[in-house]
Amino acid sequence: MIPIKHHAYLFDATRCIDCRACMVACSVENNIAMNKTRIWVAGIGLKGEYPNLDRASMVYHCMHCDHPDCMSACPVGAYHKREDGPVIYNPDVCIGCRYCMNACPFGVPHFDYDKGLIEGAFIDKCTLCPQRIDNGLEPACVATCPTDALAYGERDELLKIAHERLAAHPERYINHVYGETENGGTSYLVLSHVPFTELGLPELGPVPVNEVSEKVMEMTIPFALGWGAVLTGVAAGVAYFKNKSEKQALPAADEKPEVTQ
Repeated sequence: MIPIKHHAYLFDATRCIDCRACMVACSVENNIAMNKTRIWVAGIGLKGEYPNLDRASMVYHCMHCDHPDCMSACPVGAYHKREDGPVIYNPDVCIGCRYCMNACPFGVPHFDYDKGLIEGAFIDKCTLCPQRIDNGLEPACVATCPTDALAYGERDELLKIAHERLAAHPERYINHVYGETENGGTSYLVLSHVPFTELGLPELGPVPVNEVSEKVMEMTIPFALGWGAVLTGVAAGVAYFKNKSEKQALPAADEKPEVTQ
């Protein structure tokens, strides 16, 4: 059997001009409003004094962790990690508990407060554009970037490219590829000319956060079982009322519309 290749992003902060074309591309590709785009720009923007100005910006979206904390924290299995890289969210399963928001060390999942309990998805985040990559295309943000600040490809190959840039221009970069080991490794790799904390990235070790949290939860099995039962009931209730609402919105098959004279 041919092994599935692990894909990833590579972001180079030295090339980002903060044009935000990636945000527009994400909005159009996923048919979501610009104020709910799955990408945001982090960092400190312009730094220094004229004429010696520099920019420190980062295109920030889901890190697609190798060991997703969101998936580990979700009590109803609304997240899953594809073997080729993307962390996918299923809105049909989500009950809106927001555990994933608390678990993610990067602050990625965000809750859509404009949607009601019965309307559908509660959480939104970058999906790595499976509708594009499954058809041999780059994610929309990568395809739109005018300065090649974003790249997409096999993770091992992108790591090789990143380390080649570090070796070729040590004066240009911080000597580290963020995401290579952080939180057990991510599918979003970052090169930077400023400390990564200035780009809004947390300082994390190589041990996945969920390994620590899961060990703690193992010691609270009675609580976990009890809370799991409660959440299962909530999920069933949401599904029941959602189906009931849909049925009430549609006329029965044998029901004739009332005709008024």
